[in-house]
Order: sequence, then structure tokens, then C-alpha cells
Amino acid sequence: MNIETSLDVLRYAAFTPVPSLGAGPRSGNPAGVVLDASALDEAAMQAVAAEVGYSETAFVTARDDAQRRFRLRYFSPLAEVPFCGHVTIATAVALAERIGPGELLFDTPAGQIPVSTTTGADGALRATLTSVPTRTRPALPEELDGALAALGWSSGDLDPGLPPHVAFGGVQHLVLATADRARLADLDYDFDALAELMRRHDWTTLQLVWRESADRFHARDPFPVGGVVEDPATGAAAAAFGGYLRALGLVTRPTAITIRQGEDMGRPSELLVDIDPADPRVRVTGRAHPIAEAR
Repeated sequence: MNIETSLDVLRYAAFTPVPSLGAGPRSGNPAGVVLDASALDEAAMQAVAAEVGYSETAFVTARDDAQRRFRLRYFSPLAEVPFCGHVTIATAVALAERIGPGELLFDTPAGQIPVSTTTGADGALRATLTSVPTRTRPALPEELDGALAALGWSSGDLDPGLPPHVAFGGVQHLVLATADRARLADLDYDFDALAELMRRHDWTTLQLVWRESADRFHARDPFPVGGVVEDPATGAAAAAFGGYLRALGLVTRPTAITIRQGEDMGRPSELLVDIDPADPRVRVTGRAHPIAEAR
């Protein structure tokens, strides 16, 4: 039975770049949004997320429009996750279209996530989420060895200036930086082996990055634990990565960086990340717009 027939499941593309940078019908990360999930139990939400088939679907399980406060749960096709950035951006834009731009507060399993929604000069809505406090630690040798083996990478592929870490911005991500853009482009990993490793260490994605410059990075995010080969834009990982850069001492004053993601899979996405050395949280900004897709 198609559960969606009795629900209003919205579809948005999140972290779409501006038109001049490659926005199009296949840009951004598709997200499912259910703005009234108050009658759904966990099993029903999981079933809907599996039917939608996107990397994440958000469910608003309680809402107070007057206070602009909402409770969210997030489901991949395979499991619930505590936090997801791209579908948070999509949900915020969907709400702003209905109740107007402004400040929102999302209560999530990872904690409270303030989101600011605004209309840009181009007329497009965008949202800025503020993460929970970030943290990071060096990856353990066995963690790194397992990841490199599943990816088919070697230690010589890594950028010594960006050491492997496990970074947190609501959920955990293994950060691996390559010194070579071609290495990032040539991603062909062992899906089952990486999924097993990620489940063992409680990682949501791998944040694979290449540093183009001090304020511009390219990323790819395998997500096999969610049943998805690769995520085109990962806001939670972007927040974690911002905290990682701050912890390494690579950010010493308020700094904005850009992460380009999804390019190698044909879904170019752009994430704007604001990092303040005095604030353990990180702000991630992106555009989102509705997409039409047959159910």
C-alpha cells in the first residue's frame, strides 16, 4: 500500500546553487517533508521515508505556528537519524513559504536547532541553521585503516594538512581529506564493508573533502548506513567540518567557507558555512525550492 496517498509529502531540493553556478532541475539534495506528522507513529514514518526514497525525509510531529516552534524527526530509507541538515533547510523553507520568513526553532533528537529564513535579492528563500555545539577528535588507527580499506584509498592519498578526524555537528562523520581532486572524483567503494564499519563506530556519513583554497572545499559523502550510495549535500557534515577547521586552528577569526558537493554525481550543491572561533556552534546556509516528481 502506498502510504503517501493519505499524506501531503512535499519534495524540495536543498542547497541548490545560484543559477550562475549550476542550479538546475537536478541540482541540490532532494528531501521529503511532511509538515503534519502528528498522527504517524515511528513505523509509519519509516515506511513513508522508504517509499519517498530520498536520503532523508523530515516529519513535523508537533508545531506551534504562533511561536514558530516545531518538533522534527528525521528518517532515511533504512533508519531514523538524530539530525539531518539538508532536510532541515528544506523544512524551514517549506514553512517560510506558508507562514512567512523569519526565525524558527526546531526541536530535534540532537537538540534545539534555531533556523533563520530570509528572502534573497533574487527572490529565492534561503535558510540558515545553527548547529548544536560541535566537537572533533583524531580518528583512531583502526578507524582510519578500516575506512581506507573500504574506500580503496591509501594513506598517501590523504592531505597531511587536514588530518583524519571524527567530527560531530549533531551526528558523527569521519572526515578524510585527499590531496588530489582526481582521487575525490574517482569514488568507488565497498558499500557493505563501509556500512558495517560506520554502524560499528556510529558514523552517519564520511565527509570526503578536497581543499581548493582556504575558504573553498569540495566534498563527497557516502551514506551506506542510510541505504544511499552518496548524499549530494550534507548540512550536518558541513557543520561538523566547520567545527573541525576551528579545532585545528585553521579558523582564527569569523570566517565563511563554501563547500561544493554533488558535482561528481551530477547534482551540484552549494553549502555556505560560517565559523566563529568564539562560538562552538556553526551556521550553515542554503537555498531550497520545491521539485516536481512523480510519486
